[in-house]
Amino acid sequence: MTRHWINALIDLLPLLVVLVSLLIGLLIFIAGEQRQRTRTALNLIAAVVKLLLIGLISALVLYGREPEFRMALLPGLDLVLRFDALSLLFSSLSAVLWLVTTVYAIAYLERSQNRARFFGFFSICVASTMGIASAGNLFTFFVFYELLTLSTWPLVAHSGTAKAILAGRSYLCYTLGGSTLFLFGLVWLYGLTDNPAFVPGGQVSHLVADHRVALQLVFLLLMAGMGVKAALVPLHSWLPAAMVAPAPVSALLHAVAVVKAGVFGLVRLVLDIYGYETAADLGMTAVLAAAASVTILYGSVLALRQQEIKKRLAYSTVSQVSYIALGVAIGGPLATIGGLVHLVHQGLMKVTLFFCAGIFDRLFGIKRIDQLDGLGRRAPWTAACFTIGALGMMGVPPVAGFVTKWYLGMGVVVAGQHWALAVLVASALLNAAYFLPVVGRIWFRSPAGERPPANDLSRLEIGGMVLPTIATAVLSLAVALLAGHPLSPLSWVKIIVEGY
Repeated sequence: MTRHWINALIDLLPLLVVLVSLLIGLLIFIAGEQRQRTRTALNLIAAVVKLLLIGLISALVLYGREPEFRMALLPGLDLVLRFDALSLLFSSLSAVLWLVTTVYAIAYLERSQNRARFFGFFSICVASTMGIASAGNLFTFFVFYELLTLSTWPLVAHSGTAKAILAGRSYLCYTLGGSTLFLFGLVWLYGLTDNPAFVPGGQVSHLVADHRVALQLVFLLLMAGMGVKAALVPLHSWLPAAMVAPAPVSALLHAVAVVKAGVFGLVRLVLDIYGYETAADLGMTAVLAAAASVTILYGSVLALRQQEIKKRLAYSTVSQVSYIALGVAIGGPLATIGGLVHLVHQGLMKVTLFFCAGIFDRLFGIKRIDQLDGLGRRAPWTAACFTIGALGMMGVPPVAGFVTKWYLGMGVVVAGQHWALAVLVASALLNAAYFLPVVGRIWFRSPAGERPPANDLSRLEIGGMVLPTIATAVLSLAVALLAGHPLSPLSWVKIIVEGY
């Protein structure tokens, strides 16, 4: 009897992970704008509790127990939340970055209006991301995928300016259009198979003989629906436009929430709905690899043309996130490891870069690259963190990006896909072309004129932004330097790939 109750409590853990931030979001709305200390306490307590829950679930999964919460909605239609090793890869990143982004956002928005609205939707956004990470079937994934759209739109349009409202509309048009395609593919797939659950190796191989064309069309519909949030070209334009949002939102969109949700869906689609061999047999991995390659190169080329810091980082995200899709589409253990570990590595490096961009703006009013000259002398810690993030994106050791590109490069060679190696080399050169000049300006150029004084921020505000930035920069180094540790993201990804 005791064992029964323990198992029942364990299976409630996935629901608790989602409910923690969802309920906190609702409490923040109820608390209102005036109760700042209450709001801050709720945010931090919820972030810590979620991190502890993820730690507990990680221990359970490591010892072979996968918690699962299941609720029947209609005959044959279940809401399923389940944590497996792949779920934990995404949810662990989300939990860690939610905590540091919360600390950063509290300091960044100290003097802003509508903070209750911001943090309320911020928490619901995190709940949606956790639902996506722990979804046990495609229907559950779709439910939280849509909740993510609705909760991030107010964050994109948070400032309320005409530009922000326009960016919010663009975001909704793209994401709801993608959701329509996703829904068509979902319903069609449910017509072909009763319950498209996420199962390692997929579960549609037995349908290929009789429904080959249908499965190809369903894959394309789902790929397009997820590709909007993953910012695959030509579905990417909403992402640079959304950079009018505050820096914490930009960090959230790029490092852990929206774009990662899209590409995580593509990973599930290839590995757990179709299975790599079936997707390759249908020719769909080749389509995904081609789309990812075009996105990698196109995003890098457009990043070269941007003079606004956040827009250059946005186009860098368009390029960098597609490494994940490319690794999974190429297949083979090494390429898949490289793609999946980049889910974590890119998140750590990119959140660091956006944190830095936010500090440059809030502290010095700097938004453009040509305003960065000599800034390393005025803000050495932030400049050092930006440099670490930039070098990581280029794949320079000993930062996390090196590990990703090493495994991807080795993977495409072993798979005999030498054209993909050319894409990776070209991308690395383009990365250097749009990041090195920025780093050079920060450290080696003198400002053209006398700089205006820094904005009058308190030590608490500055520390609240700089310390999380240092933390994520250190993590970007640590996950590479300690890549061989049994609990590193790389080691965890190897466990995931072994399961396939």
